[in-house]
Amino acid sequence: MHDIGFIRDLAIVMIVAGATTVLFQRLRQPVLLGYILAGVLIGPHTPGVLIADARAINDISNLGVVLLMFTLGLEFSVRKLRQVGMGVLVATAAEVGFMMWVGYGLGEAFGWKGMDAVFLGAIIALSSTMIATRTLAERGHRRLPFAQMVVGMLVAEDMLTIVILTMLSAVAISGTVAADTALAVVGHLGLFVVAGMILGLLLLPRLVDYVAGFGRSETLLVSVLGICFGASLLAAWMGFSVALGAFLAGAVVAEARNAGRVVHLVEPLRDMFAALFFVAIGLKIDPAMLAQYALPALLIALVVIVGKTVACSVGVFILGNDPRSSIRTGLSMAQIGEFSFVIATLGLSLGVVSDFIYPIAVAVSVVCMACSPYLVNHADRLVDGLSFVTPRWVRLLAISYSNWLANLAPVDENAVIAAMLRRLLWHIAVNVMLVVTLFVIGAYVNAHNWAWFTSLGINRDLRHSLIWACALFLSLPMLIAIYRKAEALGMLLAELGIRERFAGSYTHAIRSVLARLIPLATLLLLAVLVGALGSAILPPRGVAISLGVAGVVAAVVLWRGLVRMHARFQAALKETLDKPLAPPDKPD
Repeated sequence: MHDIGFIRDLAIVMIVAGATTVLFQRLRQPVLLGYILAGVLIGPHTPGVLIADARAINDISNLGVVLLMFTLGLEFSVRKLRQVGMGVLVATAAEVGFMMWVGYGLGEAFGWKGMDAVFLGAIIALSSTMIATRTLAERGHRRLPFAQMVVGMLVAEDMLTIVILTMLSAVAISGTVAADTALAVVGHLGLFVVAGMILGLLLLPRLVDYVAGFGRSETLLVSVLGICFGASLLAAWMGFSVALGAFLAGAVVAEARNAGRVVHLVEPLRDMFAALFFVAIGLKIDPAMLAQYALPALLIALVVIVGKTVACSVGVFILGNDPRSSIRTGLSMAQIGEFSFVIATLGLSLGVVSDFIYPIAVAVSVVCMACSPYLVNHADRLVDGLSFVTPRWVRLLAISYSNWLANLAPVDENAVIAAMLRRLLWHIAVNVMLVVTLFVIGAYVNAHNWAWFTSLGINRDLRHSLIWACALFLSLPMLIAIYRKAEALGMLLAELGIRERFAGSYTHAIRSVLARLIPLATLLLLAVLVGALGSAILPPRGVAISLGVAGVVAAVVLWRGLVRMHARFQAALKETLDKPLAPPDKPD
């Protein structure tokens, strides 16, 4: 008789998860909270244990985290990120950075070791997409203006999740928080993320749309799941987190024209594996250790609720929203969830954090999860109470600030100019990222292929010269594009910034100088950045100067061809990002 231990454990988990869903729906409590508590009850640390096999628990957890992170990646997309706006992205980055700093300081105040404090900061920095969106949906708030701001901040946090997972993986793999030892790993992880996103955006959406063209749901679902697990396996093979690979795969597939059909097919799996994931979280909790660290967990939960509410509210208010909407946004973000568990699991699996970090993260999440619906339901009362105790002059100042920003909003012809500026800056940023990626790839090849170059009789200086020359000449289309976009940006800023009533007869001359200085300054800053990134592959000074001159000559001679080449590349990428979404799939 074959061993059916895993099937038995999986059956117990699903039966308990099903009963929990019904019970907590009747009690009007968050279902995710019920999954975690159910996992504790059937786990190895509870009398009358039903599941004790540590390997089965890890298998269930890994399966759940891969599918959960993939579906979260599907909800995140570059298209959505562009719709969020730079202001929301900056406010979210400031809020996440503030909470990481607070968490690190709190860990040090507890006397924890440095790695525990670093991971605590990351654990409390990210709000729960699942909890926040479900709470808004259950309360019928999804259409309200503040809810749109919440969704925008959640999308921005999803993007920052990639950065945080990358940095934490680097810190965990290097085993230290020292910048010099972690920098190389950060470069490798960054290369994996950037190269994966760029190549994925050019290839995978087209593949998904091709498979969707067969009109068979099962073919599309199996192919997409193959992409998901393949990306996770690739990430694990390169020494990174399977969660990072799954999330990147979801984010890339989300750019396909048939992403709506994919989401429709994957939604049932998402709900199933979300249940597996959260029950598996409960399976790993030791109630005795949880009781031992109950006080720190409650204190951290209070810091999360107050800190995220204040940080998000202030950030949204600075962007020009009224105080009431700002506070409601902050209260909706005042929780942690699935990403925090992934971060805690990452640290625990790599053996760089203490055993108590995981149960503390779960306890903090449970407290925040239980409080979140009540905070959202009573948001208006909380706002009224704060308004009552706030001095009148502060309320007038806040209202005046909101009205002033509303008057500065781009309208009519200003809206067109603002859109042009954003588009130019976006194009420059993308091309700079591509140039940086090429030189990082060159540094990676230089660091990992010494034996291959040596076998060909290529010494160090020649190796550096060849790699640097390849990176430089492959970058020429992007460098020309950066110069052309910066030139257009310079002319636009010159027209806006230099007014004839101030400059008089010198208006045209000053505008011409400014229009030329901006692209030259852009290229100078880019040269400094590339020089810093490519310092590991920089050839001898004379060779570098010669290659630079040759690059300039090649750019002048091949200007039109390189412009056309970049235009085709940009059109392919733009076509991928701007494809209209297909309607959801219908049952066969």
